[in-house]
Amino acid sequence: MWKNHPRALPFLFFSEMWERFGYYLMIGIFTLYLKDVKAGYGMTEAESADLYGTFIALVFFTPFLGGLIADRYLGYRFSIIIGGVMMGAGYCLMAIHDIAILYISMTLVIVGNGFFKPNISTLLGSVYSTPAYNAKKDEGYNIFYMGINMGAFVCNFFGAALYVMMGWSAAFVAAGVGMFVGVLVFLAGTRHYIAFDSKKGVQPGDMSFTRIVLLILLPSVIAGAAGWVLPGLLWNNTLFGSSSTDAFIFACIPVIFFYSSLYSKACREEKRPILALLAIFAVVILFWAVFKQNGSALNTWADRYTNREVTGVTEAVFTKLKFSQQIAFAKDSVPLYDDQFRLQKKAEKPLYTYDYPAYFKNVPSESLPPPGKSISVWATNLSQSINPGWVIVFTPLILAFFSWLRRRNREPSTATKITWGLFISALSALVMVGAVYAGNNGTEKAGTWWLIASYGVITIGELFLSPMGLSIVSKLSPSRITALMMGGWFLSTSIGNKLSGVLATMWDSYQHKANYFWLNFMLLFAAAAVCFAMLRWLNAILKEKGIH
Repeated sequence: MWKNHPRALPFLFFSEMWERFGYYLMIGIFTLYLKDVKAGYGMTEAESADLYGTFIALVFFTPFLGGLIADRYLGYRFSIIIGGVMMGAGYCLMAIHDIAILYISMTLVIVGNGFFKPNISTLLGSVYSTPAYNAKKDEGYNIFYMGINMGAFVCNFFGAALYVMMGWSAAFVAAGVGMFVGVLVFLAGTRHYIAFDSKKGVQPGDMSFTRIVLLILLPSVIAGAAGWVLPGLLWNNTLFGSSSTDAFIFACIPVIFFYSSLYSKACREEKRPILALLAIFAVVILFWAVFKQNGSALNTWADRYTNREVTGVTEAVFTKLKFSQQIAFAKDSVPLYDDQFRLQKKAEKPLYTYDYPAYFKNVPSESLPPPGKSISVWATNLSQSINPGWVIVFTPLILAFFSWLRRRNREPSTATKITWGLFISALSALVMVGAVYAGNNGTEKAGTWWLIASYGVITIGELFLSPMGLSIVSKLSPSRITALMMGGWFLSTSIGNKLSGVLATMWDSYQHKANYFWLNFMLLFAAAAVCFAMLRWLNAILKEKGIH
């Protein structure tokens, strides 16, 4: 895999693999932990989805600032190290069950990711900037992306086993340890990319950092505060479903204005490439809005509506490895569940006589186990490994497919790959529509294969889109603002992530869950249609730059 690639690639690959190990382990259990009424915070579906959406939105919002600081002052390597240490500390602090410390740990992860994420991707692009490797940049990003997903695949098995044996805290600590390992791997490979680390400083025509603080960051904070307060004062209601969503959308406005100003102030040669990137940033927001429901709505589907029972050899293996839990049904219990499967939290003496698992709520009576008998179900967070598992399977196949096309001079452009990625991703929502009908709209459990198939389809779309997004930013960005434009890619991811949380808060309001997934399909189909309409223009700009 490393043949004919820079020697820096394996170190960046494994650094990112361990970083993603920590991040996706944490994300895989985050909403489950928030909703846990015994060892977590007992949040409702809407509350947990809103906090989840805000959290992952801010995680991808801060790369805008981290990329800017790295470009001008710290360089890529130092920024990556700072970010990794902050994230590792944040994951470990999540092990402490205290709401104030939870928010502190989230802040560390948010800021740390801002330093880490855009700069390791930009450093990889710099390593491939030499004539010897430039033609392999797309392939390099695909390999790098597989490293991301190897970490994301493995981590959930560790998270499941640690949760079953020791509880939530042990899983969060494991995420922190993984992040620290990633930092050590990065330090070990320093000699292979130190020559590509650069601090470009403030270039002629660039806005000073003081002006950015005064004209962008400070207005963003003020706008966010206004978004939190004003809708309630003026309309006695929120504009977009919650105060945090209002605040986030308002806070984005000054930053979006800043990226728009990059186009207006650019020289003539830079205008079209910057405009092309801004157009792509806008379109892919809808991809992330659907894709990032893996930690919210799709996690809920796996937890409540998917048949997770394991038997026979699978049960024996999962039990041995601590990937499954034993749950029992008690016929005489009086469970306290609302209409959305949530165990009700009571301060007074509980009205139930047995720990009645919600899992049995939509199991047909003829399929229920005898009273008191236990069954084994695989841990919900293991569903978070389906997508990265598919990435590991599909990446070599897609690389081989594009290599085959390249040898025949028929490889599609990076922009074309992104466009098809959006369309293919839309089809995954149709698979989930089928899953809803297979489970009679949640009255019965659907098979696990529906979830596996849906993740498989969207993974193909993801591999066409996500690594190609990183590649096209590296190709089209003016060299003086490459990390800043990489931050713009993650800003679009941030906005999409928040929108994913907004969509997930609507889950309970859809009586027929198929309509929820039809909405996802329409959003992605619309994004694909817009991208197809822009495709000729985008390809012309790539051709002007002498790239594919």
